[in-house]
Amino acid sequence: MTRLVDSHLDNLRDRTLRMGSLSEKILEKSWRSVRDRDSKTCDEVQSDDLEIDRIEIEIDEAVLRVLALQAPVAEDLRRVIAIKTMATDLERVGDLARNIAKSGKRLLERDELAMPPELEQLAADVQRLLRRALDSFSNGDATKARRVLEADDAIDASEGRIIASIVGDLENHSENSSQKVEMILIAKNLERVADHATNIAEDVIMLTDALNLKHAGKLARAEGVSD
Repeated sequence: MTRLVDSHLDNLRDRTLRMGSLSEKILEKSWRSVRDRDSKTCDEVQSDDLEIDRIEIEIDEAVLRVLALQAPVAEDLRRVIAIKTMATDLERVGDLARNIAKSGKRLLERDELAMPPELEQLAADVQRLLRRALDSFSNGDATKARRVLEADDAIDASEGRIIASIVGDLENHSENSSQKVEMILIAKNLERVADHATNIAEDVIMLTDALNLKHAGKLARAEGVSD
């Protein structure tokens, strides 16, 4: 028997997938604007982010309607809460992509400096991680979501190595310092995108397995210290 709430939940899912698709595209476009030193693409990222913001507002309103009018049961509530938090993470991805494009715009005002290959690899890895997180949501695949969680540590380590290398280079060669600072900012923004992809994967696990993994690693480490 089809319930009225199911159509509302399906609509929420569809909007979230649309928001996810736009977030993937804006992240790819932001990196391309940096890599290709493309001012037009930098500007497009700023306007593209507004569409992501609009969809988040639509999701917020739809969530309120479901909660107020449809009396969702426990499983429905998990879906609604997960979608709401995913939308927040995806909106942040849009903001971070906009930050990357802003760095690209500032780099255009300076002499061209080759991007470190490690930074290019980080951008590719983060884009892949976000895609996998969204695929895990689309397919309801907790196994794929767990792989996203496992990959996040490698992203963190990569970001750390990139920043350490650039800082070390700055200490020995202060020329082109402004370009190198922008590269550090880009690396940090990419790593934060990976954090939001991880949050989405955790929401997928909550949806499929009713298991809350938010801050699980941090809490486990804290408990180990206190013991």
